[in-house]
Parts: sequence; structure tokens; C-alpha cells
Amino acid sequence: MFDLTLIGIGTGNPDHVTGQGAKAIRAADLILIPRKGDDKGDLAGIREAIIADTHSTARIAYFDIPKRRADKGYLRGVDDWHGEIAGIWQQVITAADPAPRSVALLIWGDPSLYDSSLRIAARLDPRPETRVIPGITALQALTAAHVIPLNDIGAPVLVTTGRQLRDHGWPDGVDTIAVMLDGQCSFQTLDPAGLRIWWGAYLGMENQVAINGDLAHVSAQIIRDRAAARATHGWIMDIYLLKKSPPKHPGR
Repeated sequence: MFDLTLIGIGTGNPDHVTGQGAKAIRAADLILIPRKGDDKGDLAGIREAIIADTHSTARIAYFDIPKRRADKGYLRGVDDWHGEIAGIWQQVITAADPAPRSVALLIWGDPSLYDSSLRIAARLDPRPETRVIPGITALQALTAAHVIPLNDIGAPVLVTTGRQLRDHGWPDGVDTIAVMLDGQCSFQTLDPAGLRIWWGAYLGMENQVAINGDLAHVSAQIIRDRAAARATHGWIMDIYLLKKSPPKHPGR
């Protein structure tokens, strides 16, 4: 039987790995690295560089991420996909010789925020003893890049997805939303009047891109620069914060 450690590694900068994370990488017997196709080879390379940077001697095992089916609806498709990935983890770990006592996965950002690794780990049979090493989230990296606080004083923030924004519009009860997992620039579905955006991609990395301003003025620039960056690098991970501007009171 093995134990499993999910290690948050931040947003691609090796300096984002905490001291606790580096110790956990060095302590692992086997580290699983996902492959998401040739056009996203850099993602595996970044994980390899982080492992090397910690001077780990762990064995590395690669596995291919299957494609998620969409013909049964979103939630059913995700559930089936998680089961398929769990089966692949199980096969890779079982095939390792000698059998590992400690297995680790390096999780982009943090395992707690819009990541499914914990749900997938819960499907392993027998279920391993699992621990989480927290990491810097894309949301933290975004606010740091723009040098802004996340929330207004005493005000709530909602973290949501591009899908939710497209399907349901601006959520009730909040003036600030953080949007993740949005490959379609779903801010285009909103009336831009009175909205300000802080957008960033490759946060914390050398090729970081950050744009902010009134949504009506910078929307086209974000769409254009995002497409160009994705074409250049073959992949992109981005996130943005949207805020409603306070109403302007006419002068007396």
C-alpha cells in the first residue's frame, strides 16, 4: 500500500514551490506527470524542471490524460472522466517496480481550487492515505501581478467559471467575481458598462501577460493578445477578476 501526496506548485514559476512542497517532492518514491498532447508539452517540462530543482531522486511515471466526452452532458462527462483518470493512476502505480511506498502528483496552483485531483484520488481502490501540500493559486498570482487587493473592504468575492458566467450571467449579491477555466473569454457575454477587468496569463512566469482597465476599452486587446500568446506557446492558462465600478455621483 502507498500513500499519496498532492503538492501545489503554483503557476509555473519554480520559486512558487514552498519549502514544505520541496520536501514532499524529495520524499516521494514515485511522481506521476500527466501528458496532455504534444501542443502542451511545456506543462510536463515545467514539472520536470521543478522536480530537478528540488534535487529529488524520485522515479517519474508519465500518463496520458484521456479526452472528456461531452455527449452525456457536462456533469456526467466529468464524472466518467474522473473515473477513467483514476483507473489510469491505478494502473501506472501498480505497474511500478519496485512498488512505491509514497506517490506524489504536482498540482498546478493549489489542489483545493478548481482542481479535481482530490476527487480522483478518492476513487482509488484501496483508497490511499492522502495529504495535501498547499500551493500558490492563480488568484493570488493575479492580484500580485496587478498589485491589487482581492476584495473591497468588508465585501464578498465569488470565484466561478467561464461556463457559469456564460450560462447564468453576472451572479447576484456580489460586485467582484474571479473567473477561472474560461477558454472562451466569457466576459464578452456581459454588458461592459461599469465593469473593470484585471486579466493575466502565465502568471509568475517569464512570459507573463497582464492587462487591466475598463472592460469596454480592453476587451478586444485581451482577446487578441490571448489568441496570440496561445498560438506562440501552444497552451495558455489565464484568469481574470471583474469588478463593478461604484456609481459616479454628479458634482454639485
